Amino acid sequence: MELEIYTAFRKVGIEDAEARAVVESINKEIDRRYSLHAQQLATRGDVEAVRKDVGELRGEMKAEVAKAQAEIIKWCMGSIFAAVGLFVALSRFAN
Repeated sequence: MELEIYTAFRKVGIEDAEARAVVESINKEIDRRYSLHAQQLATRGDVEAVRKDVGELRGEMKAEVAKAQAEIIKWCMGSIFAAVGLFVALSRFAN
């Protein structure tokens, strides 16, 4: 990129030293802006770390859902047996 900018400046008649200075200035500004944002950019390592964390959380959530499912089934079955027992007791009491 810098060679193209330098060449463009030279074609319009800008002196060699001035063209080089402008190209250097542009490069410094690009480097400065990159360094300002470099800490905010995610690298492949960052993405892989997040992917690993999400995978672990997903596994933990699956385990929690399985526990909750088992608990719900246990309480539903208990409620069903209690309701049937109550129905039997009430039907015998009524006779």
